[in-house]
Amino acid sequence: QLQASGGGLVQAGDSLRLSCAASGRTGSNYALAWFRQAPGKERDFVTAIRWSGGTTYYYSDSVKGRFTISRDNAKSTVYLQMNSLKPEDTAVYYCAAGLRLITSTIRFPTSYNYWGQGTLVTVSS
Repeated sequence: QLQASGGGLVQAGDSLRLSCAASGRTGSNYALAWFRQAPGKERDFVTAIRWSGGTTYYYSDSVKGRFTISRDNAKSTVYLQMNSLKPEDTAVYYCAAGLRLITSTIRFPTSYNYWGQGTLVTVSS
């Protein structure tokens, strides 16, 4: 089960941190990701962490260098730190969990089994 929070209204250039609290068992090969969906558009990949022996991070080109995904294992929470926000970052942000993902599938929403409820981020210009 996933519970996302932290969305809100900010101005361009501001920062915001989203949280996703995860519960339940995941095994040793899984990924936690953030996707976003703007009004009238498809759900797009933002970033992911994949655990499979080692840890691998993935970012979309549109957020690379501005957004950072991290995890607090003690709290079973994944964070999305968003800096230098732009109006085009406005969307509902969803956290997701998937099992046994590989690099070629990490960016597709259909690869994920579990979804949080979404949290709205609005960036004004």
